[in-house]
Amino acid sequence: FDTLYSQIGAVLIVCVCGFAFLVGDEAEKIGAGSYILAWFCTIVLQSDIGFYSNAPVLFFVDVVVLIVFCALSWKSANTWPAWAAALQLLPVLSHFLMAIDMRPPAWSFYAIQNLASLGILVAITAGTFWVWQERRAANFR
Repeated sequence: FDTLYSQIGAVLIVCVCGFAFLVGDEAEKIGAGSYILAWFCTIVLQSDIGFYSNAPVLFFVDVVVLIVFCALSWKSANTWPAWAAALQLLPVLSHFLMAIDMRPPAWSFYAIQNLASLGILVAITAGTFWVWQERRAANFR
């Protein structure tokens, strides 16, 4: 949390996940919970020793979140988990680039991670909003 960018990102993550926990259904709560848990795990696992030394552990965290989003898209009637799974596939595939020794520049790897993360937050927000609106519309009938 040493930069303004990371602080803004933290506030955004907490707000989106809080919104999902407050007004979302079970799928939104599971998706937001897995996302925020993965975020905390990533913060704890990234230390001062550098990214490339602990990349297998971060790859595992990304794969687990991908599996959660795939399971949600399998069981949920909503479309946002499919979008979140597709966006989560981008960081997983970028780990494969590092695994086959095609080391991209660090800025491109972090750009993929950050843009996919932002897209997943948008998907969770949109899915939560639509579930919330459908629930409100059903209560007015």
